[in-house]
Amino acid sequence: MFGGLCFLLRKKMFSGVVGDELMARVGPAAYARALTEPHVRPMDFTGRPLAGYVYVGAAGCSSASAVRKWVEKSTQFVETLPDKPPKSKRKQRPAAARKPANRGER
Repeated sequence: MFGGLCFLLRKKMFSGVVGDELMARVGPAAYARALTEPHVRPMDFTGRPLAGYVYVGAAGCSSASAVRKWVEKSTQFVETLPDKPPKSKRKQRPAAARKPANRGER
């Protein structure tokens, strides 16, 4: 989604790594507070900040306890979200309407 490695909890992204920064999903209510922390900036990989998500610079992740703090904040927020409804199964087209697989034959 954003060019990095992400981690999911109950099928929802809660944290990730982009370059040398940690991405943390803190949620809209904790967003402003998180931005006051050292080495934290808005997650803006599209050029617009994504409310509820922050980047924590490498200096803010210099110890296991610092990383744990952000991962715990992220998991605590994601645990408050409702489960996603199951995806409906796609109807399969009749065999005659399916496009044959391209196996390199000419």
